[in-house]
Amino acid sequence: MSTRKAAVIDMGTNTFHLLLVEINGLSFRTIYKEKIPVKIGQGGINQDFLAPEAIKRAMHTLRHFKNLIDGEAISHVFAFATSAVRNAKNGAEFVQNVKSEIGIEINVITGEQEAQLIYEGIKLSGSLNGQVELMMDIGGGSVEFIIGTSSESFYKQSFEIGGQRLMDLFHHHDPILPEELSQLKAYLGEKLKPLLLAIQQFNPTGLVGASGTFDTLTDMYFESMLQCKLTGQHVFELPVEEFKKIYQELLIKNREERLLIPGMIPMRADMIVVASSLIDFILDFIPVKSMTCSHYALKEGAISRLLTQEQSS
Repeated sequence: MSTRKAAVIDMGTNTFHLLLVEINGLSFRTIYKEKIPVKIGQGGINQDFLAPEAIKRAMHTLRHFKNLIDGEAISHVFAFATSAVRNAKNGAEFVQNVKSEIGIEINVITGEQEAQLIYEGIKLSGSLNGQVELMMDIGGGSVEFIIGTSSESFYKQSFEIGGQRLMDLFHHHDPILPEELSQLKAYLGEKLKPLLLAIQQFNPTGLVGASGTFDTLTDMYFESMLQCKLTGQHVFELPVEEFKKIYQELLIKNREERLLIPGMIPMRADMIVVASSLIDFILDFIPVKSMTCSHYALKEGAISRLLTQEQSS
C-alpha cells in the first residue's frame, strides 16, 4: 500500500501547531510536530482585530513551518485558522497576505466546523467508550462543546469565550482576586445558557477534555504522583478530586509561582487560571469522579479526515 505525507497547521488563538505525518492506509505515523505560542489574539482579540505585533509573530512562525514542510517535500498542506482570525476585521487581509507572501492557503473554519473536527480527533484518540459524554476544548479565542457518543454527536456549539478573551476581561490581578473570579463565573453562567440546556436535555455522564489546558493539567497531576506519561499514550484520566487540588493551588499563586509547579509549561502559565475556572464551572453540572483527557483534538481531527479519504479512494 502506498504511503503519502501530509502537513496540518492548526492556527489557534494562543498556539500554532504543526503536525507532519505519513499516512499508510488507515494508520498514520508522526514525522514531526511543533507548537509555538504565537498568541495571535494578544492585544486585539476583544476588539476583533489582529494587532501588528501578533501578525508579525504569525508570519514569522508560518515561514518557519513552510520551510519544514518543504524540507519534507510535502504538497498536501491543511492549514486551519480559528476564533481570532475568523472574528478579526483584518482577518481576510491576513489570510491573503499569508497566501501571497508564504504560499500557504488558510482555511478559516467556523465554530461548528471546529467543533466537528475536535469531535473527530477525540474519537480517533480512543477516548470515547459508548456512554454519552460532554467533550470540551478550551482555545484562546473560543471554547467548543460537543455532546455525543463514539458513534454520533447530538450537540455541537462553539462559544467565543476562550482563555485569552477571559483573561482580558477578568484576570487583571495576579493572583486572580475573588471578585474577579465570581464575575467570571457569573459571565460563564450567562454565556453558556444554551450548553446548560443541552446538558439537561442529553444528560451526559462523562466529561472529556481535549488537548491544551487538559494536557498541562494531566502533566501536573502525573508530576505530583511522580509518574511519567507513556510515549504514544493519547488518553489520560484526571480524578476530579486531584483537579480541584491543582485548581486551588492555581488560584492563590502568581505567574512566577505557577511556573515553579512541576509539569507547568511557560506558554500555559497565563491562561491556565481562567481555563481551569471554566472547567470548575462545568464540573458543577456534570457529576463525574474523573475526567478523561484526550491528547488528540483539532489537528488530529484533520488527520482522521485524511484517513477516511484514504479508505474511500
